[in-house]
Amino acid sequence: VIMFNDDYTTQEFVVYVLKRFFKKDETEATQLMLRVHMGGQATVATYTRDIAETKVAQVTDYAREQGHPLMLSAEPA
Repeated sequence: VIMFNDDYTTQEFVVYVLKRFFKKDETEATQLMLRVHMGGQATVATYTRDIAETKVAQVTDYAREQGHPLMLSAEPA
């Protein structure tokens, strides 16, 4: 699962999403958020295709409900 940086989604929200949906601890979530922020994108998790696509849909839906344009993609490794 690849997460993309944008100019609107807060860093705090990204950390929260990484903890809630990807079961990252505070330190790992913060490091991943910074990798996304600085590099424009980062792989945040690796799953089978079905699980990856489900995670992308869940996070995208949640982000939209919260007013964030956060973008993710399920890409083959």
